[in-house]
Amino acid sequence: MRIAIYGAGLIGAYVGGRLAAAGGDVVLIGRARSRAALAGGLTLTDYTGARITTLPLPFAEGSEGAAGAGLVLICVKSRASAAVARELGPHLAPGALVVSLQNGIGNAAVLAEGLGRPVLPGMVGFNVADQGPGHFHQGSQGGLHMGVDPRLPLDLFARAGLPLTLHADMAPVLWSKLLMNLNNAVNALSGLPLREELATRDFRRCLALAQEELLALCAEAGQPLARLTPLPAAFLPKVLRLPDPLFRLIAGNMLKIDPLARSSMADDLASARPPELDALNGEVARLAARLNRTAPVNARLSRLVEDATTTPDRWSGEALLADLQRARGG
Repeated sequence: MRIAIYGAGLIGAYVGGRLAAAGGDVVLIGRARSRAALAGGLTLTDYTGARITTLPLPFAEGSEGAAGAGLVLICVKSRASAAVARELGPHLAPGALVVSLQNGIGNAAVLAEGLGRPVLPGMVGFNVADQGPGHFHQGSQGGLHMGVDPRLPLDLFARAGLPLTLHADMAPVLWSKLLMNLNNAVNALSGLPLREELATRDFRRCLALAQEELLALCAEAGQPLARLTPLPAAFLPKVLRLPDPLFRLIAGNMLKIDPLARSSMADDLASARPPELDALNGEVARLAARLNRTAPVNARLSRLVEDATTTPDRWSGEALLADLQRARGG
């Protein structure tokens, strides 16, 4: 089975490289600048100390690179889903399996509508950072989650050190990942590495406000949340608010992150790319609108990140918390 990775960014290059190192027939599809950055091959490392190198992988700059692939992993930003479907459709083999490995809730549906075929939802539960040309580092724990399909090469993913956790219903998994991803905006505004930000109580309290908003909306909508952490989702805001010593004692695993790891939204701001707000905090706003509610904390986080794209500003935890509390109304 040839595997096409559509989107040779952080996740695409890391997952594609791991699969290729395990013997997979992998082609990367991306932009010219990615081809240049990956021309010397890949170096893949992780928080456990693992280190894998590969020769340069086959690379295509257009959707025709997916021709003949039996598995296509979509790893582009959510805002590109509709365009990818239009471009990819003419080149897909009739029996090819398409999997969305993107942030957000509705990407598989957008891709399926554009392609005119089912698309399997997936979720990446770990952070990947760019450590220089061709070097990608998994800085946190977590795994790959996907819907169930007999065409998935489970053995290959296992050999690659990326065993798949399969779910008959991926919606609770995607909503739980969104709950965790609400930290992306907080991290981007802090200007700090993830571990340092999460070790700071006021920033955790900011995340707790955003998470409480989504938890209340999911409860009203009857949307269950998968348990992706040792703690049930409903407990997370309470734990996040704990004083630092208690937080380290009870939820120390949340701080088992590479010291330099940052959120993808922080990387977007640093690279002057449009931040992926619509698929994250924007998804909370859309759920609120469907329920005739509001989501003032997540709306405010979106506005602050948008402002930061033109006027970069590093917030302290105390200042950001006070701002979000005012937005919430107290």
